[in-house]
Amino acid sequence: MFMTNKPTLHITYNVYGGQNILAPNAIRASSQITKYCSPMDLRPKPFAEIELTDKFFDSLRASYPGFDDWFRRKAAAGETAITYYEDDVLLDFLYLKEEREEVTDVFPHLPAKHRLKVGTFKIDSRGTRRGERLMKKLLDTAIAKNVEEIYVTIFPEPRLQPLIRSFEKFGFVQCGVKRHANGKEENVYLRDMQHIVGDTLKDYPFTDIRGGRFFLLSIMPEYHTRLFPDSILKYERKYDIIHDNSETNSIYKSYICWMKDTSQLRPGDKLVIYRTNDNKGPANYRSVCTSVCTVMEVKTISDFTDENDFARYAHKQSVFTEYELRQWYRTKPNFILIQMVYNIAFTRKVILRDLREQVGLNPSYWGFFRLSTTQFNHILRLGEINERYLIR
Repeated sequence: MFMTNKPTLHITYNVYGGQNILAPNAIRASSQITKYCSPMDLRPKPFAEIELTDKFFDSLRASYPGFDDWFRRKAAAGETAITYYEDDVLLDFLYLKEEREEVTDVFPHLPAKHRLKVGTFKIDSRGTRRGERLMKKLLDTAIAKNVEEIYVTIFPEPRLQPLIRSFEKFGFVQCGVKRHANGKEENVYLRDMQHIVGDTLKDYPFTDIRGGRFFLLSIMPEYHTRLFPDSILKYERKYDIIHDNSETNSIYKSYICWMKDTSQLRPGDKLVIYRTNDNKGPANYRSVCTSVCTVMEVKTISDFTDENDFARYAHKQSVFTEYELRQWYRTKPNFILIQMVYNIAFTRKVILRDLREQVGLNPSYWGFFRLSTTQFNHILRLGEINERYLIR
């Protein structure tokens, strides 16, 4: 079982938006998006259709005696796992099980509750950072199924420490042990889905909107596709949070733009993501609000000691080349980098017509502007989001 210890930040660049035109690299930057981004689909797949002898399962076989028998029982029962394949090679595997009874194979016992058990959480990273994509899938599924708790058992081995740290970062707390017949012990980690602790990540995907500030942030379609692929939908189609096919179904997002007003953003601010017209129809129907994010950090050139510092920070998390980042640092130094957490995908995308006619929005500039609490809540209602995501 393997997972990297740092979150993947998908950085996109508003090379045409704001009050600036990023020349001469705009066309080249646009082409880089296609070059550096390959499709990555999480798909549900029956155990019976997954090859048990795949070497992907060798580490699980070594850690868990009887793994093959367990796998065959799941296949016979018609169970399904969430998988990711690349070139027909299995790279990610997530198995979740709903439970309502008392959990007696851990100490201390867990009383009867509606829980989601993480039966298997494994990725073959191959130098990538996809673990948070499975984490988001896990937490979204817990919300959709309205469970009270989630729990997972993990061996306290050095190679699994990054995985343990990731679960702890998203609110899982060690609450016991599970003892195996061979004398080995796993730690039990529990996430309470009924209470919050006041930390954006530990409470994720819940988002606290009490007394907050709200803004609308526009992103051009090609860059929106990179950041929010689960929202590439016609406005009338509803999004299934459990069975989506997401390329970058990640928790952390970063956005670089040249809209100076975004510098007023501060941690905790809520952003309604607005995808601008894709020129496939009238803007009233093709420009849509799709998601809600929470601002984590805002950086400008003054936050970096020099060009090398900026390149190191951005390049390791970016689809763009170091050359392009350095050129932008030199030629467009008034950039603003917004790091945010992706909280909610709208069930129904909110079209521009409804923003104007129902919400009453009529800004002089649609790139970025502040929303009132009433406007923000109206957009959420139109988006038909699951209210359980919200802390009011």
